Amino acid sequence: MKKTLSLLAAVLAVSAAGTAQAHKSWLLPSATVLTQDQWITVDAAVSNDLFYFNHVPVRLDNLVITAPDGSAAMAENPFTGKFRSSFDLHLDKNGTYKIAVVNAGLFASYDLNGEKKRWRGKPEDLAKEIPADAKNVEITQSNGRIETFATAGAPNDTALKISGKGLEMTPVTHPNDLFAGEAAKFRFTLEGKPAADLKIEIVPGGSRWRNAQNEINLTTDKNGEISVTWPAAGMYWLETSVQDKNATIPKATARRASYVATFEVLAQ
Repeated sequence: MKKTLSLLAAVLAVSAAGTAQAHKSWLLPSATVLTQDQWITVDAAVSNDLFYFNHVPVRLDNLVITAPDGSAAMAENPFTGKFRSSFDLHLDKNGTYKIAVVNAGLFASYDLNGEKKRWRGKPEDLAKEIPADAKNVEITQSNGRIETFATAGAPNDTALKISGKGLEMTPVTHPNDLFAGEAAKFRFTLEGKPAADLKIEIVPGGSRWRNAQNEINLTTDKNGEISVTWPAAGMYWLETSVQDKNATIPKATARRASYVATFEVLAQ
Protein backbone atom coordinates (compact mmCIF):
# COMPACT_ATOMS: atom_id res chain seq x y z
CA MET A 1 0.00 0.00 0.00
CA LYS A 2 2.80 2.41 0.91
CA LYS A 3 4.58 1.64 -2.35
CA THR A 4 1.36 2.31 -4.28
CA LEU A 5 0.85 5.65 -2.53
CA SER A 6 4.47 6.62 -3.12
CA LEU A 7 4.17 5.77 -6.80
CA LEU A 8 0.94 7.77 -7.08
CA ALA A 9 2.54 10.76 -5.36
CA ALA A 10 5.49 10.61 -7.77
CA VAL A 11 3.18 10.46 -10.79
CA LEU A 12 1.17 13.44 -9.52
CA ALA A 13 4.35 15.42 -8.88
CA VAL A 14 5.63 14.76 -12.39
CA SER A 15 2.24 15.68 -13.86
CA ALA A 16 2.15 18.93 -11.91
CA ALA A 17 5.67 19.83 -12.99
CA GLY A 18 4.81 19.02 -16.60
CA THR A 19 1.74 21.27 -16.44
CA ALA A 20 3.78 24.14 -15.02
CA GLN A 21 6.39 23.80 -17.73
CA ALA A 22 4.12 23.21 -20.72
CA HIS A 23 4.28 25.08 -23.99
CA LYS A 24 6.78 27.88 -23.64
CA SER A 25 7.53 29.71 -26.89
CA TRP A 26 10.97 31.24 -27.31
CA LEU A 27 13.74 32.59 -29.51
CA LEU A 28 17.27 31.63 -28.49
CA PRO A 29 20.27 33.46 -30.03
CA SER A 30 23.67 31.77 -30.04
CA ALA A 31 25.15 35.02 -28.68
CA THR A 32 23.79 38.44 -27.72
CA VAL A 33 26.86 40.68 -27.32
CA LEU A 34 29.36 40.73 -30.17
CA THR A 35 31.60 42.95 -32.25
CA GLN A 36 30.38 44.29 -35.58
CA ASP A 37 30.35 42.07 -38.68
CA GLN A 38 29.71 38.86 -36.74
CA TRP A 39 27.05 36.17 -37.25
CA ILE A 40 24.59 34.57 -34.88
CA THR A 41 22.21 31.63 -35.22
CA VAL A 42 18.76 31.89 -33.68
CA ASP A 43 16.62 28.89 -32.75
CA ALA A 44 12.83 29.23 -32.43
CA ALA A 45 10.73 26.62 -30.66
CA VAL A 46 7.81 25.79 -28.40
CA SER A 47 8.89 23.36 -25.70
CA ASN A 48 8.10 21.98 -22.29
CA ASP A 49 11.63 22.74 -21.05
CA LEU A 50 13.80 25.84 -21.45
CA PHE A 51 15.66 25.87 -23.83
CA TYR A 52 15.30 22.28 -25.03
CA PHE A 53 13.73 21.10 -28.29
CA ASN A 54 10.96 18.65 -27.43
CA HIS A 55 7.62 19.91 -28.76
CA VAL A 56 7.08 21.92 -31.97
CA PRO A 57 8.87 24.69 -33.92
CA VAL A 58 7.95 28.36 -33.93
CA ARG A 59 7.08 29.17 -37.54
CA LEU A 60 9.08 31.95 -39.18
CA ASP A 61 6.31 33.30 -41.44
CA ASN A 62 5.95 36.44 -39.30
CA LEU A 63 9.60 36.95 -38.42
CA VAL A 64 10.54 40.65 -38.16
CA ILE A 65 14.15 41.73 -37.59
CA THR A 66 14.88 45.40 -36.95
CA ALA A 67 18.45 46.60 -37.55
CA PRO A 68 20.21 49.24 -35.40
CA ASP A 69 19.27 52.00 -37.88
CA GLY A 70 15.58 51.01 -37.87
CA SER A 71 15.68 49.27 -41.25
CA ALA A 72 14.55 45.70 -41.84
CA ALA A 73 17.25 43.03 -41.64
CA MET A 74 16.95 39.69 -43.42
CA ALA A 75 17.32 36.23 -41.93
CA GLU A 76 19.56 33.89 -43.87
CA ASN A 77 19.42 30.09 -44.20
CA PRO A 78 15.96 29.75 -42.62
CA PHE A 79 14.95 26.21 -41.71
CA THR A 80 11.96 24.60 -40.00
CA GLY A 81 12.15 21.03 -38.79
CA LYS A 82 10.18 18.76 -36.50
CA PHE A 83 11.11 20.42 -33.21
CA ARG A 84 12.58 23.83 -34.07
CA SER A 85 13.07 26.55 -36.63
CA SER A 86 16.47 28.14 -37.11
CA PHE A 87 18.07 30.98 -39.08
CA ASP A 88 21.31 32.93 -39.32
CA LEU A 89 21.66 36.70 -38.91
CA HIS A 90 24.58 38.81 -40.06
CA LEU A 91 25.19 41.68 -37.63
CA ASP A 92 26.75 43.92 -40.25
CA LYS A 93 25.68 47.20 -38.62
CA ASN A 94 26.89 48.66 -35.36
CA GLY A 95 24.24 48.67 -32.63
CA THR A 96 21.27 46.68 -31.34
CA TYR A 97 19.03 44.33 -33.32
CA LYS A 98 15.52 43.35 -32.26
CA ILE A 99 14.46 39.90 -33.45
CA ALA A 100 10.74 39.16 -33.20
CA VAL A 101 8.01 36.80 -34.34
CA VAL A 102 4.77 38.80 -34.37
CA ASN A 103 1.38 37.15 -34.85
CA ALA A 104 -1.69 39.38 -35.04
CA GLY A 105 -5.21 38.94 -36.31
CA LEU A 106 -8.65 37.65 -35.42
CA PHE A 107 -10.00 34.34 -34.18
CA ALA A 108 -13.70 33.59 -34.67
CA SER A 109 -16.02 30.77 -33.67
CA TYR A 110 -19.59 30.40 -34.94
CA ASP A 111 -22.42 27.97 -35.66
CA LEU A 112 -23.43 27.17 -39.23
CA ASN A 113 -26.08 24.62 -40.20
CA GLY A 114 -25.83 22.98 -36.81
CA GLU A 115 -22.01 22.67 -36.91
CA LYS A 116 -19.41 24.53 -34.86
CA LYS A 117 -16.94 26.38 -37.12
CA ARG A 118 -13.70 28.22 -36.46
CA TRP A 119 -11.75 30.76 -38.47
CA ARG A 120 -8.45 32.59 -38.00
CA GLY A 121 -7.21 35.40 -40.22
CA LYS A 122 -6.86 39.11 -40.92
CA PRO A 123 -9.51 41.72 -40.01
CA GLU A 124 -9.96 42.73 -43.65
CA ASP A 125 -10.97 39.15 -44.53
CA LEU A 126 -13.58 38.78 -41.79
CA ALA A 127 -16.65 39.85 -43.80
CA LYS A 128 -16.03 37.45 -46.68
CA GLU A 129 -14.99 34.50 -44.50
CA ILE A 130 -17.84 34.47 -41.96
CA PRO A 131 -21.19 33.62 -43.67
CA ALA A 132 -23.99 36.15 -43.21
CA ASP A 133 -26.28 33.47 -41.75
CA ALA A 134 -23.75 32.31 -39.13
CA LYS A 135 -25.08 32.11 -35.57
CA ASN A 136 -23.45 32.69 -32.17
CA VAL A 137 -20.48 34.49 -33.71
CA GLU A 138 -17.68 35.22 -31.23
CA ILE A 139 -14.67 37.20 -32.43
CA THR A 140 -11.43 37.63 -30.49
CA GLN A 141 -8.64 40.03 -31.33
CA SER A 142 -5.27 38.31 -30.91
CA ASN A 143 -1.72 39.66 -30.78
CA GLY A 144 1.38 37.70 -29.77
CA ARG A 145 5.00 38.79 -29.76
CA ILE A 146 8.15 36.69 -29.15
CA GLU A 147 11.41 38.67 -28.98
CA THR A 148 15.12 38.59 -28.32
CA PHE A 149 17.95 41.06 -28.80
CA ALA A 150 21.56 41.12 -30.01
CA THR A 151 24.10 43.94 -30.08
CA ALA A 152 27.15 44.37 -32.32
CA GLY A 153 29.61 46.88 -30.91
CA ALA A 154 28.07 49.79 -29.02
CA PRO A 155 24.40 49.37 -28.05
CA ASN A 156 21.70 51.80 -29.20
CA ASP A 157 17.93 52.14 -28.82
CA THR A 158 16.56 52.72 -32.34
CA ALA A 159 15.37 49.14 -32.87
CA LEU A 160 13.78 49.05 -29.42
CA LYS A 161 10.98 51.50 -30.27
CA ILE A 162 7.50 50.05 -29.86
CA SER A 163 4.79 49.89 -32.52
CA GLY A 164 1.91 50.78 -30.22
CA LYS A 165 0.14 47.54 -31.12
CA GLY A 166 -0.54 44.71 -28.70
CA LEU A 167 1.53 43.96 -25.62
CA GLU A 168 5.10 45.26 -25.88
CA MET A 169 8.18 45.87 -23.75
CA THR A 170 10.35 48.98 -23.67
CA PRO A 171 13.68 48.34 -21.94
CA VAL A 172 14.59 50.94 -19.33
CA THR A 173 17.77 48.94 -18.82
CA HIS A 174 19.26 47.94 -22.16
CA PRO A 175 18.45 44.25 -22.87
CA ASN A 176 22.06 43.49 -23.77
CA ASP A 177 23.48 45.15 -20.66
CA LEU A 178 22.25 42.72 -18.00
CA PHE A 179 24.49 41.37 -15.24
CA ALA A 180 24.04 38.89 -12.40
CA GLY A 181 23.39 40.61 -9.09
CA GLU A 182 22.29 43.87 -10.74
CA ALA A 183 18.75 45.22 -11.04
CA ALA A 184 17.18 45.76 -14.46
CA LYS A 185 14.02 47.69 -15.29
CA PHE A 186 11.52 47.01 -18.07
CA ARG A 187 8.35 48.92 -19.04
CA PHE A 188 5.32 47.17 -20.55
CA THR A 189 2.64 48.77 -22.69
CA LEU A 190 -0.68 47.61 -24.10
CA GLU A 191 -1.69 49.35 -27.31
CA GLY A 192 1.02 51.90 -26.55
CA LYS A 193 -0.20 52.76 -23.04
CA PRO A 194 1.37 51.73 -19.70
CA ALA A 195 0.14 48.27 -18.69
CA ALA A 196 -0.34 48.27 -14.92
CA ASP A 197 -0.91 45.16 -12.79
CA LEU A 198 0.48 42.76 -15.39
CA LYS A 199 1.66 39.43 -14.01
CA ILE A 200 5.22 38.79 -15.19
CA GLU A 201 6.93 35.41 -14.99
CA ILE A 202 10.69 35.04 -15.42
CA VAL A 203 12.30 31.60 -15.59
CA PRO A 204 16.01 30.75 -15.97
CA GLY A 205 17.02 28.31 -18.69
CA GLY A 206 17.99 24.72 -18.04
CA SER A 207 14.68 23.80 -16.41
CA ARG A 208 14.98 20.26 -17.79
CA TRP A 209 17.72 19.57 -15.26
CA ARG A 210 16.03 21.10 -12.20
CA ASN A 211 13.33 19.84 -9.87
CA ALA A 212 11.83 23.34 -9.70
CA GLN A 213 11.18 26.11 -12.21
CA ASN A 214 12.88 28.71 -9.96
CA GLU A 215 10.54 31.29 -11.44
CA ILE A 216 10.49 34.94 -10.46
CA ASN A 217 6.97 36.39 -10.26
CA LEU A 218 6.49 40.14 -10.52
CA THR A 219 3.66 42.61 -11.11
CA THR A 220 3.97 45.86 -13.06
CA ASP A 221 3.41 49.13 -11.21
CA LYS A 222 1.15 52.00 -12.33
CA ASN A 223 3.72 52.95 -14.98
CA GLY A 224 3.83 49.42 -16.36
CA GLU A 225 7.33 48.86 -14.94
CA ILE A 226 9.08 46.05 -13.11
CA SER A 227 12.52 45.74 -11.57
CA VAL A 228 14.30 42.39 -11.44
CA THR A 229 17.63 41.52 -9.85
CA TRP A 230 19.16 38.58 -11.72
CA PRO A 231 20.20 35.80 -9.32
CA ALA A 232 22.83 34.29 -11.62
CA ALA A 233 24.30 34.51 -15.11
CA GLY A 234 22.58 32.61 -17.93
CA MET A 235 19.67 32.73 -20.33
CA TYR A 236 16.26 33.83 -19.00
CA TRP A 237 12.73 33.56 -20.38
CA LEU A 238 10.12 36.25 -19.63
CA GLU A 239 6.40 35.96 -20.29
CA THR A 240 3.24 37.95 -19.70
CA SER A 241 -0.25 38.04 -21.18
CA VAL A 242 -3.60 39.74 -20.88
CA GLN A 243 -7.14 38.73 -21.76
CA ASP A 244 -10.04 41.18 -21.55
CA LYS A 245 -13.05 42.63 -23.38
CA ASN A 246 -11.27 45.77 -24.60
CA ALA A 247 -10.85 44.88 -28.27
CA THR A 248 -9.76 47.67 -30.60
CA ILE A 249 -10.83 46.00 -33.87
CA PRO A 250 -14.46 46.46 -34.99
CA LYS A 251 -16.75 43.47 -34.34
CA ALA A 252 -14.26 41.85 -31.97
CA THR A 253 -15.63 41.47 -28.44
CA ALA A 254 -12.56 40.05 -26.67
CA ARG A 255 -8.84 40.69 -26.73
CA ARG A 256 -5.89 38.41 -26.08
CA ALA A 257 -2.31 39.66 -26.08
CA SER A 258 0.93 37.99 -25.06
CA TYR A 259 4.60 38.92 -24.85
CA VAL A 260 7.65 36.66 -24.53
CA ALA A 261 11.34 37.60 -24.49
CA THR A 262 14.68 35.84 -24.02
CA PHE A 263 17.56 37.66 -22.31
CA GLU A 264 21.16 36.76 -21.67
CA VAL A 265 22.46 37.76 -18.23
CA LEU A 266 26.23 38.01 -18.05
CA ALA A 267 28.57 37.34 -15.15
CA GLN A 268 30.13 40.32 -13.37
